[in-house]
Amino acid sequence: MTGRVPRQTTGQLRARTAGRTTSTGPEDDGAAQERLRRWRLVLGGDPADGTGHALSGRDAAMDGALTAIYGKGSGTPRSGKDRAAGLGASAPAVARWLGDIRSYFPSSVVQVMQRDAIDRLGLATLLLEPEMLEAVEADVHLVGTLLSLHQAMPDTTKETARTVVRKVVEDLEKRLATRTRATVTGALDRSARTGRPRHHDIDWNRTIAANLKHYLPEHRTIVPERLVGYGRAAHSVKKEVVLCVDQSGSMAASVVYASVFGAVLASMRSLDTRLVVFDTAVVDLTDQLDDPVDVLFGTRLGGGTDINRALAYCQSRITRPADTVVVLISDLYEGGIRDEMLKRVAAMRSAGVEFVALLALSDEGTPAYDRDHAAALAALGAPAFACTPDLFPEVMAAALERRPLPIPDAG
Repeated sequence: MTGRVPRQTTGQLRARTAGRTTSTGPEDDGAAQERLRRWRLVLGGDPADGTGHALSGRDAAMDGALTAIYGKGSGTPRSGKDRAAGLGASAPAVARWLGDIRSYFPSSVVQVMQRDAIDRLGLATLLLEPEMLEAVEADVHLVGTLLSLHQAMPDTTKETARTVVRKVVEDLEKRLATRTRATVTGALDRSARTGRPRHHDIDWNRTIAANLKHYLPEHRTIVPERLVGYGRAAHSVKKEVVLCVDQSGSMAASVVYASVFGAVLASMRSLDTRLVVFDTAVVDLTDQLDDPVDVLFGTRLGGGTDINRALAYCQSRITRPADTVVVLISDLYEGGIRDEMLKRVAAMRSAGVEFVALLALSDEGTPAYDRDHAAALAALGAPAFACTPDLFPEVMAAALERRPLPIPDAG
């Protein structure tokens, strides 16, 4: 049977709006009707759906909200007799629909439905109206859409758009900042150990662990033959981090997350952080890292990709290669000079730069990417892999300590 709801949304709607029904024996009439109700909401009510179940009240209203986006004319082929549906280009209709879905579905499902409405029904231009922005459920994908529309926004909408973007950015910072600082600071501390610490710099826990073999039972004490301590440069700039981010249209979510992480890393005194975004041009946004919202509105999503040119710029700004980590975030579809790009990566690694290639920095899984370029980078000792925001602090910590990266299992 052909349903009207994409696979991702179908599972969420079944689990979150209708619940799950389990039975260890023969179903009674109530359980059977509930099962038919849930299948009816998923399949859309065509004669071919086979349920023969009629909806009423709240269920009928919920069905109408689903039909508006997943019904006839929404871009999804359907079997049987299609029903007319859609939101058209009517701003009032869209505003009502946005209000309806927020009352019927949980926030995570609302975000999926909004994304589908923008992609399938061409509603992006309606986001240029302040009333629409105030009604939507803000998330990373909406921010990406707003950034792509920024140049076309009227002045009356831009301030509302910044408010929406700031809300998402602040939520991301609350989720990611504390763990990122703790993880990266730990890595920097470990890399700053010294064997000749002054008294106030001794790390007593590690010193005791390192000298357990020198325990004297008769005196019930340990002879600390080897002291372990924190380097006195712990609060000065020791490492340089360069985030080089592809701002082509497919990388929207990665740009959002990279801007947030860039701001967090820039707030750490022990790091000198640079943020560079690129398409066919290269823009250094380092001086705006104190506010990731300014960073995001300084980007320009869309256009081509010239990785070689971006890496050339980053390479020219590296002053201490052995203390530098370069993180390239790109799907590796290179529009520039491929061989030169690879030569630059090889040169940076030979000079001592720790080079990390991320195909995406998002929760969406592995994106489409140039497999030939990924294989070529791996051959240079810089494997390319997709990274979730939750894993990124561990990746940065490993890169700063120059230990193997926590590459997720591709399976």
